Amino acid sequence: MHRHGRDEILGTAYSDHDLVVFLAASGVHDPDSILDDDLWIEWRGAGPHQWNAA
Repeated sequence: MHRHGRDEILGTAYSDHDLVVFLAASGVHDPDSILDDDLWIEWRGAGPHQWNAA
């Protein structure tokens, strides 16, 4: 997350639910609605909604 002029890692998500929890805890209103918005979410290592074991 980018806030207060810097990037901040909220944690490692292992599912869409984890991501929604992180976003909600950081104050994002209706985080489910932004999961497919690439202005908000940067998917790394795989495509959107693809959760693989590390």
